[in-house]
Amino acid sequence: MERLDVPPDVVIRRLPLYARSLRYLLDEGVLSISSQELGERINVTAAQIRKDLSYFGEFGKQGIGYDVEKLLTHIERILGLNHRWPVVLVGAGYLGQAIARYEGFQKQGLQIVGLFDTDPTKIGQQVGDNEIRDYAEMPAIIEKHQVRLAIISVPAAHAQSVADLLIKAGVRAILNYAPIILQTPDDVWVRYIDPVAVLHSMTYYLAREQS
Repeated sequence: MERLDVPPDVVIRRLPLYARSLRYLLDEGVLSISSQELGERINVTAAQIRKDLSYFGEFGKQGIGYDVEKLLTHIERILGLNHRWPVVLVGAGYLGQAIARYEGFQKQGLQIVGLFDTDPTKIGQQVGDNEIRDYAEMPAIIEKHQVRLAIISVPAAHAQSVADLLIKAGVRAILNYAPIILQTPDDVWVRYIDPVAVLHSMTYYLAREQS
């Protein structure tokens, strides 16, 4: 039986959206907001926001709304964003190098501490703050920085073997850009980013319009 006090994964996926909207509100100088107003910004009902937040406590007052800064602080604490998370990135092709250069990670408490590839022509090259390293160095870097998060941006044919290496070295959460479903233990969290699959889910609607 599912525990009622444990938030479903879909709720956890929405929390970063709440946090991002609250940061924008602070930048705009908004200090207080109702669940209705917050919901309108992210296309979620006010009732859904209240239900999501209720898994973690009571954060607003009826008739007054939420203190934007305090709610953001609570959500960042829930998401573990009150300290820095080291990340390793495997795959230094065009996509991997673009990810490595993305400045948004550092601003949000994520720091890429290792960039890896198997191409000998790339080993030793500097990409942003990281030098491309050989796979052989991966376990030592993961142990040194106590890395639990990893990003995979390698071809689909190599993604599973890379995931196996990462998990063996101690990684427990993977963001996978390769267009393949990874086989991982139950205690390893995996998220997928596949632009082609997302575009195909929209071509369905376009095809219906044409027909």
